[in-house]
Amino acid sequence: MFSRHVTLERTDTSPALAPWVEYHWTLRWDLPPDVAFTSAIVPHPSSTVSVEHGTARRPETAGEAVVVTGVVTHRFDVEVHGRGWVHGVKLRPGAVTALTGHDAKALVDRTVPVREVLPPAVGAGLRELAPDTPSAVATATACAALESLLPAEPDPSYDALLRVIADMLADRSLLRVAEVAERHGIGRRSLERLFARYVGVGPKWVLARYRMHDVVTALDEGYAGPLADLAATFGWFDQAHFGRDFAALVGCPPSAYRRRSQE
Repeated sequence: MFSRHVTLERTDTSPALAPWVEYHWTLRWDLPPDVAFTSAIVPHPSSTVSVEHGTARRPETAGEAVVVTGVVTHRFDVEVHGRGWVHGVKLRPGAVTALTGHDAKALVDRTVPVREVLPPAVGAGLRELAPDTPSAVATATACAALESLLPAEPDPSYDALLRVIADMLADRSLLRVAEVAERHGIGRRSLERLFARYVGVGPKWVLARYRMHDVVTALDEGYAGPLADLAATFGWFDQAHFGRDFAALVGCPPSAYRRRSQE
């Protein structure tokens, strides 16, 4: 039913922005007056810049259409109703700090008006996006605005962070921060400081979040074995701890999620 009223498109960023931006996405919806639905968002350890036009604005952004959302440490629900349009830019972990020098920890679990993070010229460029702008045009406009942030010199700390993040994503056997630190020749305390400044949360949290996404993917693909074995595969040896972490992220126990996926 909702597919008739809601569309989501994903587009690639410009080559110049690729080291800092993962992709762009454009969401449109036009629901009948008596129809609404709740979208459950399972967050990643990255920030988002978004231009939001719709029937309601986030109260914390004082009516500003262009906002920056930091790393969200819990699942959150968004009620979609009426008519609206959003263009989002999903940044790579650490990109806000690398591009602006803004401390990522100050943005954790917050959405703020663009003026609190990005220069006025960037905000002005993003405000050119109007409701129902075609996704390709929206992406090109957003890229033009954000490319003014590109640093003149490389940031070795950000480059090191990206290497660690890529390793966490590529190697599912990485389960402990100590393993990550040893593999990359970085002291554990130094690694924790790097993540705290650029991502806003620690490497332990990021590693656990990626492994929990792996758990969800396995269940979506039809894993039918014991949940305790699945948990242990991705680093949880305490079943109760695993259940709490899963429910906090997904919103229900793993057994209920599996039943729902199978149905």
